[in-house]
Amino acid sequence: MLENEALHKLAEKNNLKNPKFNRLTGGDINDVFLITAEGKKQVVKINNAEKFPGMFAAEKAGLEALQQPNVIDVPSVLGLGKIGNTAYLLLEYKESTAKSSTFWTDFGKQMAALHKTTSKEFGFHQDNYIGSLPQQNNKSTSAADFYISERLEPQLKLAKDKGYELGVTNSFFRNISAIIPDEKPSLIHGDLWGGNYLVNEEGNPCLIDPATAFAPREMDLAMMKLFGGFDNQLFEVYNQEFPLEPGFIERIPLWQLYYLLVHLNLFGVGYKAQVTSILKQFG
Repeated sequence: MLENEALHKLAEKNNLKNPKFNRLTGGDINDVFLITAEGKKQVVKINNAEKFPGMFAAEKAGLEALQQPNVIDVPSVLGLGKIGNTAYLLLEYKESTAKSSTFWTDFGKQMAALHKTTSKEFGFHQDNYIGSLPQQNNKSTSAADFYISERLEPQLKLAKDKGYELGVTNSFFRNISAIIPDEKPSLIHGDLWGGNYLVNEEGNPCLIDPATAFAPREMDLAMMKLFGGFDNQLFEVYNQEFPLEPGFIERIPLWQLYYLLVHLNLFGVGYKAQVTSILKQFG
């Protein structure tokens, strides 16, 4: 189905009259549009329903989970569906403005509050995606077991299938199992780089595009440090609100390994050196 036809049909399906569409900056997976209808603004994301089955249903579940504790701003989901072979997710539009004077302090407090939201087990009630790659969320009672079986092993297998020889040793898994803190599961965003938050109209942080799970909280913080874009004040305030276990700085590369493996599998050999370096570091 043609993009323009699909957009008008989803507008009709969601009672959006006389809509106007403006393309927004999106990722590599989805096309994103601002819909203006009768003076009201909404955002719609569309993609190929066959290529990314269940992606928007998983994103809806993640956004709703992040919204539930009511500690940080998250766009509300307004609609979910399919028009022919085009899947769509209709979202609340967040008007963006400049950061407030307390933006980074507030962001640190809000992330600490989000991570204090816990569950009996690691995992999530459904699988989802990390970028365009499937992310499994089977339940586990151990932080180390969850990280190894649900995060590292699927990406390592995919990398092997793609022909990357990474030299993973049995001692690597033993070593990381011994140093991963035995903390309760935290509700995490799961893919929190600088492009996955907005500044809302109050000048406060707003989380978008999650890969949500109840997981080791240090994963979010390590991802936030991987590509930059977060002021150090955020991390200082976070640690005051929810102190990290000793050795966090040394563990950062371990958590970043997952995200680097994802980038290796998505974008290619340019990430291999970082991956193999971390494997050797903990091997």
